[in-house]
Amino acid sequence: MVPFGHQEDRMEQGRPHAAVPAQADARGEHVHEAYERPARRVPQRYSVRGQVLDALRKALVSGELTPGEVYSGPVLGERFGVSATPVREAMQQLVLEGAVEVVPNRGFRVASRTARDLAELAEVRALLEVPAVLRLAGAAPAGCWAGLRPLAERAAAVAVCGDRAAYAEADRAFHAALLALTGNRQLVLVAEGLQRRTPATDLTRDAAEHLVLLDALASGDLARAEDVLRRHVHG
Repeated sequence: MVPFGHQEDRMEQGRPHAAVPAQADARGEHVHEAYERPARRVPQRYSVRGQVLDALRKALVSGELTPGEVYSGPVLGERFGVSATPVREAMQQLVLEGAVEVVPNRGFRVASRTARDLAELAEVRALLEVPAVLRLAGAAPAGCWAGLRPLAERAAAVAVCGDRAAYAEADRAFHAALLALTGNRQLVLVAEGLQRRTPATDLTRDAAEHLVLLDALASGDLARAEDVLRRHVHG
C-alpha cells in the first residue's frame, strides 16, 4: 500500500491490507470492501484530492472499478492510504463527469454505458469536433500539423503495450492539442469531458487513426480528414 504522502491523511505504513470479498446488502447489491491491487505512486506536486481523482480515473479506465458496483468512500480511502474526505471530493467530480452516481448512505456506483449511451456520446463528439477541425484545416498552415505528430506517435506506442489507462491519457493529450489550435478553450474542456465517457475499444486502430488524420490534414485532403475523424470518434 502506497499512501499519497499528505501528512494528515497518511495511514500506518507497512501494514498490508487483505482483500475482503464483496458483500451483498439488503437489496442484493454488492459493495466492494477492499482491493487486492496496490495503489500507484503519484507525483507529490498534486493535491491529495487531485492524486485520488487521477487514480480513480485510471481505475475506471483499466476496469479495476467495475461498472454497476458500489464503492464506499472510507474503503476507497483505505485503499489509497488517505481519509475518506478527498475520496468523496474526487468522486463528486466524477459524478459531474458522468462516470459514477451517488448511492445515498452507501457510496458511489460506477456508471454502466449502454450501446445507445455510447452512440449518443459519439454523435455529440462528432458534432463538436468534426466542424471545428475542418474549419481549422481550412485556415491553418500545413506545417502546424507536424507539431502534433509526436503526440500521435506517443499514443501509438502506448497502444501497443495495451495499457488502457496510459492510452486514455495519451489519447486525450492528442485531441486536446488538436482542438487547442482552434483557440477555443471551452471546446477543449467540453470535448475532453465527452472523451472521458467514451473510451477507445481498439487501442491500436484508434491510435493509427490519429496518424492517418494528420496525414490527411497535412495534404489538404479535407474529405478524407472528415471521414477519418467521424469514424474515429464513433469508435
